[in-house]
Amino acid sequence: MTELDAAARPELWGGLECSVVRVGNDCRNQFAETGHLNRPDDLDRIAALGIRTLRYPVSWETTAPDSPERCDWRFADERLARMRRLGLRPIAGLLHHGSGPRYTSMTDPDFPALLARHAGEVAARFPWIDLFTPVNEPLTTARFSGLYGHWYPHGRDMPTFLRCLVNECLATALAMRAIRRVNGAARLVQTEDLGKVFSTPQLQDQAEHENQRRWLSIDLLCGRVDRHHPWHATLLRSGIREAELALLSEGEGRPDILGINYYATSERYLDEALGRYPPCFHGGNGRQAYADVEALRIDLPDGETGARARLAEAWERYHLPLAVTEVHHGSTREEQLRWLAEVWDDAAALKRDGVDLRAVTAWSLLGALDWNSLLTRRHGHYEVGAFDIRGPRLRLTALGKALRQLSETGCITHPALDQKGWWRRDGRHYWPPAGRAPPVLRRTRSILIAGASGKLGAALARACAQRGLDITCPGRGELDVTDERQVAEAIRQHRPWAVINAAAPREAEDPRRQFRVTSLGAENLARACAAGGLPFVTFSSDRVFDGALERPYVEGDATAPACLIGRSKAEAERRVSRAHGDALIIRMSRLFGGDDDPALLLAGWARSRGTGTFFTATYLPDVVRAALDLLIDGETGTWHLPSHGALSRREMECLFPVAAQQARPAGRLVMLGSERARLMPSLAEALQRQKEVLAAAQPAPPCAVAAE
Repeated sequence: MTELDAAARPELWGGLECSVVRVGNDCRNQFAETGHLNRPDDLDRIAALGIRTLRYPVSWETTAPDSPERCDWRFADERLARMRRLGLRPIAGLLHHGSGPRYTSMTDPDFPALLARHAGEVAARFPWIDLFTPVNEPLTTARFSGLYGHWYPHGRDMPTFLRCLVNECLATALAMRAIRRVNGAARLVQTEDLGKVFSTPQLQDQAEHENQRRWLSIDLLCGRVDRHHPWHATLLRSGIREAELALLSEGEGRPDILGINYYATSERYLDEALGRYPPCFHGGNGRQAYADVEALRIDLPDGETGARARLAEAWERYHLPLAVTEVHHGSTREEQLRWLAEVWDDAAALKRDGVDLRAVTAWSLLGALDWNSLLTRRHGHYEVGAFDIRGPRLRLTALGKALRQLSETGCITHPALDQKGWWRRDGRHYWPPAGRAPPVLRRTRSILIAGASGKLGAALARACAQRGLDITCPGRGELDVTDERQVAEAIRQHRPWAVINAAAPREAEDPRRQFRVTSLGAENLARACAAGGLPFVTFSSDRVFDGALERPYVEGDATAPACLIGRSKAEAERRVSRAHGDALIIRMSRLFGGDDDPALLLAGWARSRGTGTFFTATYLPDVVRAALDLLIDGETGTWHLPSHGALSRREMECLFPVAAQQARPAGRLVMLGSERARLMPSLAEALQRQKEVLAAAQPAPPCAVAAE
């Protein structure tokens, strides 16, 4: 990315995942689940990124939960006053993927008037607010609530879907009427996901149906749904009254800024060849069975997909000022950076071409919970944002640092951007593309992995390849980490942007040699990285502790090794810290993963506490992912990355019955905890995933041949 002059680039806006969604009798509040309800100084951290406009709710459900006559303004008063002091301009959201308080719903005839009443009260209480989004993504919310049954009122038919949608649009128009009675300068920032649907020729009619539908909310708000509109007859057949369409045709819901929310899953592809795709994507329309998958994984012509194409379509259709009002990718850290960079570049290019494109919004600054299930399950699945909430205080991630760069210079610089995102790389397709473009020859910076032939190093190398992180993996013959000159020469020759030490001594080696590889090898790598100003990551062990504490060990606890491995790891930590003050030292428990035999693993994990036998470990795929995320975030110091929690023998027997019964305690229990953040899933969850991996690797039983 190249630095852009302030006048030539979009504004940088921000937003917090603030959905209040009802699923059956369960109500999900993302502000409560991400902890923002109890952290008012989150706003100070956001302002420090350089963001000056923030999508922020004055939520109807939480302000007037029991009755329109009884409003609790305490949260809104405190937070909006703080935003005003910080110079943060709010775009006030009133309903975010919700169906309103429990005394109404999107199918309630009084729903539009009730939301309009709330809107008028918000405007009267905060007359200085001039940007509003009364209903976020009305089409998406209506589909999920009225057509697919995910959210309340859990409809699964066209009339319910269209009633929800029209009520939301009427509510938006009436809300803006009420707001403008108080503040005539108030403007509507209307958000929607306008993802396009592609298909095989056989499913063209279904794709056309969905592509007409995707504009319906904005067409309604702009008063474009007259008798010539392709959805007019369907609306009337579904119970929508002409008077309702006439009210919308007055144009009070016409957006002043049209906000496009863009995700990797926004654009879809329909294919009747179900066998090409995983079963989770199989579905249909009642007449045809087909797979519904991400269009980015299909071999479509260049320029057909992407933010630039969708924004250009919206501009040509409406000629309204545009903004990208949500940019978020719930993926690994470097893919989040690549997604943001691509959308930002697309928006900036359109702005240079004359499109009135106002802003790009970094969404979900605090991350989001359980959106992988559309909030229908409480699994605690967390997608990191500009900040990571999984510690005693917010932690700025690489994405947050990128936003700060954008606000200052209009560009992002990070070695991860040397590679394209997964949605642009070979290997993303569900089935092979018809042709391949010639590779783009460009110099990319790499991560040097010392010890890539070992279990940990090999897992790191595989993960980097999957994540589009270029690597250099010198073999033992090329790089002896105990030889300071070889280390310096390897870094001079390969010129990496970071170094990861996964080197481990061979079990058959002399103990003194093992000690040197562990401690001196780590020191040599750390010293060379410090001289070159390179990030350095090394791995340590829970064996730097002796188990005397009757609680989990945290990063600040003093080391007290009780074995040779522990002493060598503790010495390595000391030397690394002295040689490279900004090194990242990761402590973990015994590793497991891949095709490990549970019987052998459990025998090595068993530890005793009192009269009981317990098991602790670190799951290899999880620690590799977390370590790479921390590296890309630029973190330093000591971090504990265990698979959290110890399991008793009885709990282990539920997963690996025979192996758990055979395990014998091999020493005192050492458990790792963390005072910095809990980045790893639980041991129980990790073991269940490993059990599934092992089961999948087993050969299928022979099939019985039926007699003719």
